[in-house]
Amino acid sequence: MKDFMLIFIGKEYTDLGLSPEQMQERMGKWFAWNQKMQKEGVVKHGEALHPEVRQITGPNRIVTDRTASELKEIVGGYYMITAKDLDHACKIAQDFPDFDLGNTVEVREVLVFDQM
Repeated sequence: MKDFMLIFIGKEYTDLGLSPEQMQERMGKWFAWNQKMQKEGVVKHGEALHPEVRQITGPNRIVTDRTASELKEIVGGYYMITAKDLDHACKIAQDFPDFDLGNTVEVREVLVFDQM
């Protein structure tokens, strides 16, 4: 088994104009997906990320404060999962609750480097 990161990319719920009730319904879908993955023994951990972004760029290390609404897409959170291969990880990602909102899951294998 290998480790994979599911990276959730898209717009924040507030930027999409969802009501508090709609956001609560969405959270129920997230909790159900998490429970399903826990039952299958594939989820290791995951977290949502705060929408405030501070970017540091260039050789002069320029710091810029950004908000989610200023960005076309934002990384909103992630899950670390265990799967036998990339195809299996992509199958797990099929239950991502926010595809219908135009959001995306990026599936990436975690590389493990031997340290000598």
